[in-house]
Amino acid sequence: MTLLLHSALLTDERGETPDGWVLFDGDRIRAAGSGQAPDADDRVDLEGARLVPGFVDIHGHGGGGHAYDDGGEELDAALATHRALGTTRSVVSLVANPLAALRASLGEIAELMESDPLVLGTHLEGPFLAPAKRGAHHVDYLREPDPITVDELIEAAHGTLRQITLAPELPGADQAIDAFVAAGVKVAVGHTDADFETAARAFDRGASILTHAFNAMNGIHHRAPGPVVAALSDPRVTLELVVDGHHVDERIVALTLDEAPGRVAFITDSMAAAGSADGDYRLGALNVTVRDGRAMLSGTDTIAGSTLTQDAALRRAVDIVGLPWPDAVGAVTAVPARALGFGDRLGLLEPGYAADAVALDDDSRVFAVWAAGERIR
Repeated sequence: MTLLLHSALLTDERGETPDGWVLFDGDRIRAAGSGQAPDADDRVDLEGARLVPGFVDIHGHGGGGHAYDDGGEELDAALATHRALGTTRSVVSLVANPLAALRASLGEIAELMESDPLVLGTHLEGPFLAPAKRGAHHVDYLREPDPITVDELIEAAHGTLRQITLAPELPGADQAIDAFVAAGVKVAVGHTDADFETAARAFDRGASILTHAFNAMNGIHHRAPGPVVAALSDPRVTLELVVDGHHVDERIVALTLDEAPGRVAFITDSMAAAGSADGDYRLGALNVTVRDGRAMLSGTDTIAGSTLTQDAALRRAVDIVGLPWPDAVGAVTAVPARALGFGDRLGLLEPGYAADAVALDDDSRVFAVWAAGERIR
């Protein structure tokens, strides 16, 4: 079956096309253009609305009152919350947990992917994190990377581990980076006490992502530039940003985009409260309190993920940060897709790419979502 979405303002990281159309053929885009549209089995008139590629979130932990770590129906419900708001492809991020629990979660997600093409794989945000920069990760579950543990985690994922965050200053980190890169896993520097030189060496060794830049790491000092500058200086590195108004000031967001165009991926780092109400939640083994949309470890001032969804990040980037639409759309679509090696199939409204698209109204709110050619909202 073919489906034509027409009379839209097509927008992706390459620019904007008025009076545009996209032709889906099954789960792929067959053609896209403007003006006279081709025939199709079914047609949807978007009446001038903005149409963007489906959002890609490479770092999130839950939503709709449900946590990814809990697996099963909880994982399904959390993913459904984000999909309804335009995130058509998700990486399932897991916080630091006992190794047996991590192995079990990796296996469950690998099995889920056999029936759900919208799940891209798993991201382990731990256990190889610096205790002093652990953020909302339980200190008892942190450890230094050793070859046996690294191999066990890779094996448990059955080829579906997409990203791992680690602190490159830990003993054994160099060998761990080598092993993960050899297994096709993207290594991210994060939750780290590393200085500029240590982070730069990790990037030279094959690490290619900076986990939620500026958060849970040393900042930029005029005599100690730190890991953020190491990432900004290296064109091979993608920088994650949480654009929720809490994690990073909007002026820093704009500066980062200026310094690393095409290399900044917006992530949600969402916990269970994303798309849900304020209240008390769990993130892994820790209690989290959410007030006014801000998630904090209960009884502390430590940020514990976010309540962000990618549609909200996109609106904030345009309305408050002041990014041009193509740049903002790229940061929630093509850039995160490229960061994990999916840049040839996700993130653009172009023939051969996934039939994933999101329609936005005049207030930049999501009103329709298609994923793998099927309308899911």
